[in-house]
Amino acid sequence: MPRFVIHKHNASHLHYDFRLEAQGALKSWAVPKGLPDEQGVRRLAVSVEDHELGYIDFEGTIPEGHYGAGIVEIWDNGSYTVESWGADKIVFRLSGKKYSGRYALIHTGGKNWIIMKTKE
Repeated sequence: MPRFVIHKHNASHLHYDFRLEAQGALKSWAVPKGLPDEQGVRRLAVSVEDHELGYIDFEGTIPEGHYGAGIVEIWDNGSYTVESWGADKIVFRLSGKKYSGRYALIHTGGKNWIIMKTKE
């Protein structure tokens, strides 16, 4: 099963990096307020560049002067299953330590997406 990770990233602004293992890389979104844990709550998710698979286990400090400088810790991780993956909508089920259940990422334009927990 493919894996996911949520990095708590205390950089210039605290945010969460949500990453899904797919196509040999980590598809990634910055989620300023973190993933919702209740149905009906929508959160902004901004797509960022893919990361290499080795980054799934990364924790540590990115030094000042480097992109993303700050403290990175694994907030949650686990596996996921895909229900559907299209250009504008991804529906999946997370099975992690903190987050589990059915979620959807919906593209709203440019780099902006919405992530929300959905009905089972």
